[in-house]
Amino acid sequence: MLFNSFSFLAFFTVVVVAYYLIPHKYRWLLLVIASLVFYSIFKVSFVLLLLGVALVGYLVGQAMGTAQAVGRRRALLAVGVIAALAPLFVFKYFDFFAESINALLEGMRPESASSLSAFLVPKLGLLLPAGLSFFTFSCVSYLVDVYRGKLPPEKHLGRFVLYIAFFPKLLAGPIERATTFLPQLLRPVRFTPEGVTLGLQLILWGLFKKVVIADRLATFVDNAYQTPGFASPVALVIATYFYAFQIYCDFSGYSDIAIGAALVLGLKLMENFRRPYFARSVPEFWSNNRWHISLNTWFRDYLYIPLGGSRVSSLRFYFNILAVYMVSGLWHGAAWTFVIWGGLNGFFHLVSMGVAGLKQKVAPGLRLPRPVGAILGILVTFHLILVTWVFFRASSLSDAITVLSSIAASVPELPTLFKAYPITGEVYLSLALIGVLLLIEALDEWRAFWEKLVTRPVYVRWAFYYALLICLVVIGQWGQKQFVYMQF
Repeated sequence: MLFNSFSFLAFFTVVVVAYYLIPHKYRWLLLVIASLVFYSIFKVSFVLLLLGVALVGYLVGQAMGTAQAVGRRRALLAVGVIAALAPLFVFKYFDFFAESINALLEGMRPESASSLSAFLVPKLGLLLPAGLSFFTFSCVSYLVDVYRGKLPPEKHLGRFVLYIAFFPKLLAGPIERATTFLPQLLRPVRFTPEGVTLGLQLILWGLFKKVVIADRLATFVDNAYQTPGFASPVALVIATYFYAFQIYCDFSGYSDIAIGAALVLGLKLMENFRRPYFARSVPEFWSNNRWHISLNTWFRDYLYIPLGGSRVSSLRFYFNILAVYMVSGLWHGAAWTFVIWGGLNGFFHLVSMGVAGLKQKVAPGLRLPRPVGAILGILVTFHLILVTWVFFRASSLSDAITVLSSIAASVPELPTLFKAYPITGEVYLSLALIGVLLLIEALDEWRAFWEKLVTRPVYVRWAFYYALLICLVVIGQWGQKQFVYMQF
């Protein structure tokens, strides 16, 4: 049951009506049942895995709450984290490491490959459960926070299961913290038109980004990246630019729907995107709460800071930055393309930090107007991120190299090639939709568009809402294409 399906809209409507009809003390049970039913539609056996991870987190949290000795608490934390992450390793990474080890063994002595067959690691070929990375990370953050004393162990098993399994965030986040989510379950929720309106507004905008923009752009991207060696340079250029907006609209669209659905139910999830393509540097894109905020803050709090953060030697600081980016890449997918994607972003991050001082010295001499400097920073940052997206989207390293080499070799001829390329109406429509997206986000960056919209006259607000609804009905791609980040 995908967010971009009519079945989910019907399911969510039933849940909301029942939620506000029953007393507060039973609502956690309704949401637990709804979340498990929602997840079981993908595969019933996945529910057992979800409940297993939740049970591990609950029991270890309770044990840490009663343990007095620091050593015992530390040992319990280690056991809990390993147990929570074990399914993630088995389902997502075992085959990846098996393939890498086997390739290394075969590469060492290819002439004796037959004699090495006994040492090759067999692959499991398991189906990756939807949302596994997200709910395991939620469990790990809870255990660490309990260990650090940021919150007491949750005694109510049902509420803890709800924290892990809450259906709006279950498949692709945000990776919510127990410190902010669990206390909300204790507060009675009353139906408020303002909260419900804001939630529905976010759902509508998220559906627009996913169904109208992302899934339309996906057609161009899939066609070009499926066999990049046979695609024209112009098709690869269009697909690469379109993918930057496809991945953004797809993932941020999911987050908007998730946050909006939670708001309708009176619960608040953390913001996950903040106009990332208006970042003026790679560090700002990743570290300053722009792209995938919940994951970046997770890695900051549970990996970067424990590694020493910036309070270490320069060499160790550079290592910490690169390590976090490369682990983040591996989190996204069990393939070397994702590791390189993470490594490239880490490299660009360090380079951006290295030239920051030089920019401050050179900028006064150039005497560029501030808006011009800001636009240049945005364009440079966007294109650096664009290069990394090639590795994120490509099916293999060879495909990524093919895309980049084909585009690079044709740069001098691109103006001529574009003139000869048959630009269809779909391309123009896609460009117009990207323009609408950027315009709204520019207004939001400048003067909080969504907050201002709520204060506008009724006819202005509803004109905007009806415009989005008409786009969903007339040009929406309701093919039930799954969200990209569900595979992670």
